[in-house]
Amino acid sequence: MKKSKDYIIEYKVKKYLVYTLLIAGLIVTLAPFFWMISTSLKTRAGIFSMPPQWIPAEPTFSHYIRLLDQMNFFRNFFNSTVVALAVTGFGLFFNSLAGYAFAKFRFPGRNRIFAILILSLMVPGQVTMMPVFLILRSMGLINTYIGLIITGTISVFGIFLVRQFVQTIPNDLIEAARIDGCSEFGIYWKVILPLCKPVLATLGIFTFMTSWNEFLWPLIVMIREEMYTLPVALAALEGQHATDYGLVMAGAVVVVIPVLIVFLVAQKYIIEGISTTGLKG
Repeated sequence: MKKSKDYIIEYKVKKYLVYTLLIAGLIVTLAPFFWMISTSLKTRAGIFSMPPQWIPAEPTFSHYIRLLDQMNFFRNFFNSTVVALAVTGFGLFFNSLAGYAFAKFRFPGRNRIFAILILSLMVPGQVTMMPVFLILRSMGLINTYIGLIITGTISVFGIFLVRQFVQTIPNDLIEAARIDGCSEFGIYWKVILPLCKPVLATLGIFTFMTSWNEFLWPLIVMIREEMYTLPVALAALEGQHATDYGLVMAGAVVVVIPVLIVFLVAQKYIIEGISTTGLKG
């Protein structure tokens, strides 16, 4: 009986300790976001007040109003939306095709090609930026949507993720579809894609968030201000000698909101996709 009570006490102590650590981690994670929103609503005096104000004493939306005045917001928002949706849509199509091919087709050098793809993940993206930029310039795609979209469409991580999931799909389903006279693309479209909804949702969310938040590559490719995406336009708000923190924080809030909404709406698909993606070779 005493051992049973000791076990219950130990279990409760461990549970409360875990909850305490999780709450502490949550606070540490959310504190920067709360500070960003708080700063965007402060007056200039409130931003530099000491001690710092976590809750604005005199909330104001003046920074958001100035943001619309000083920044071509709706054009920049349109640019980011077009690029993020196009990269996500084309990326899901091509990455799922490649993942399906590597998982279910037998062709010479399949494993070696896939191994090379995986090894390419070790190459930093900054190494290939200049060659890709020169290629796009020779094709006349600098400062165009196409030039920004095609470079983000194919993802080795996306191919790997889809391949690992498709490998868990029984071959009998594919063989049955072939016996029924379905074409290879028909099998992919009617059999594989419906079964891959969890992993495609996960990949789509990751791709959208990555493309939406991308800064360096759009900064290189898009030269004219009217072609800037939101992160690039937000960086352009910083002055040469001083930074208007209220304005920058207001812009950061505007950039984060769409990604946050997408994540909250589709978070169950992320969990389902990760939990159902196999890791066998």
